[in-house]
Amino acid sequence: MHRACCKQFASYVRPDPCSQAKKLFTNQAHLGVGDATKRWIYTSNVRPQHTLLLPFCASRHSGRVTRPFIHVNSRQIFWPSKSALRTAEFDDLPDNQEDAARATILDKVMKGRQPTDLMLRCTVLDSEGNVKTISGQFKKSELCTEHRLNARDLRKIDSRVPNLVPTILVRKEAILVNILHIRALVKADAVVLFDTYGSADSRLHSVFLYHLEHNLKGTGSPYEFRAIESILLSVLSALEAEMVFIRNLVGGLLAEMEDNIDHDRFKRLLHYSRRLASFKNRAKLVEEALDEVLAQDEDMNAMYLTDKKNKVNRELHDHEDLEDLLESFSKQVEEIVNEAENIESNVQSTQEIVELILDANRNALLALDLKVSIATLGVGTGALIAGLFGMNLTSHMEHHDYAFYAMTGVSTSLAIIVAWVGFRKLARIRKVGLSSNYPRGGKSPKPWLPLPLRKRSLGGWS
Repeated sequence: MHRACCKQFASYVRPDPCSQAKKLFTNQAHLGVGDATKRWIYTSNVRPQHTLLLPFCASRHSGRVTRPFIHVNSRQIFWPSKSALRTAEFDDLPDNQEDAARATILDKVMKGRQPTDLMLRCTVLDSEGNVKTISGQFKKSELCTEHRLNARDLRKIDSRVPNLVPTILVRKEAILVNILHIRALVKADAVVLFDTYGSADSRLHSVFLYHLEHNLKGTGSPYEFRAIESILLSVLSALEAEMVFIRNLVGGLLAEMEDNIDHDRFKRLLHYSRRLASFKNRAKLVEEALDEVLAQDEDMNAMYLTDKKNKVNRELHDHEDLEDLLESFSKQVEEIVNEAENIESNVQSTQEIVELILDANRNALLALDLKVSIATLGVGTGALIAGLFGMNLTSHMEHHDYAFYAMTGVSTSLAIIVAWVGFRKLARIRKVGLSSNYPRGGKSPKPWLPLPLRKRSLGGWS
């Protein structure tokens, strides 16, 4: 058995002629010894030497474990835990090996991108509002050529690329919208919806597609404005729904914390506050995206795709309809942001109040401990006198008729006096006010008067 193990590990035995540190990684699962046991072998960077590591060899017939081969330099072998194995791969690597590891990861990521990533799954609606193509596969190059877009524009709306910043990009013949769960390309006579992945986004996308199809079949405003209105309405509905959900969660938790404060509720409050902060950040980004478009007159003028297609000349500042539409949704998003800020402020106030209550309870426990200590001090002082008379020494009071009652009274009085002084001192220390200009006695002058009137002196107002 040892000979087979030696032959198996012969390939791992190599001299180290260089002064640079090398590291080998072996897995005993390939040897049949263990299925999860891993070992790291470090060779010294000071002197060249041969490195050999052999596993624990077990006899399958006898069922007992034989003694392993011991490395010449046993300090170079260690058995890290699972957490250490995760961090040792990068933290303990030299610079050149760290660069090699990064290059390997990058190579795997680049190889992992399939040729299908050059395709986008889209749903196309025609000028009448009818669904022309459902979840069709389109090449990015064909989309760029057909709609006169740049390749970098499609990266913003590619659902495989994580993008948290909402954007509204105006191009020559199209408007690219990437807000929350909606990734769309709006033209003067068509709308291209890029399908999103994920259960929640897919449901929102289905509901949005139904309302968009219904709205595009209407009349009145231009085609692209009806599409943008449907997009912003879906975004606003999603924000309002999430706002109501978070408000109910936070409101219910705050109502529960009024009755009882425990570790689980405090932990949930922290989780909800983080979720609320994330929601407020996303709502603010949507508001900033709308305000950014409202601040650019050229972009709003270029968003009249129907007039541009019909070659109708418009002045630069002639965009009142679109401005009213965007301002309306911007104000509604601002209201959602303000409501989120109010709830966040309420949560922060609750957290501060809870911390104050916990501090007050801790101070009460400390005060109780001090009271017990003071009472123990008083009892110990009284017991001191009893101990003095318990030393079996002659005090000439053994035959006195009232000696026992007198010493008992003295001990009790002394214990009460010591405890009373300690309690009075503790009460004076615990008395805390916003103003420290009280007299030495600790009582505020004229406590029945309001606070401004207490500062009046004979010479006038102080």
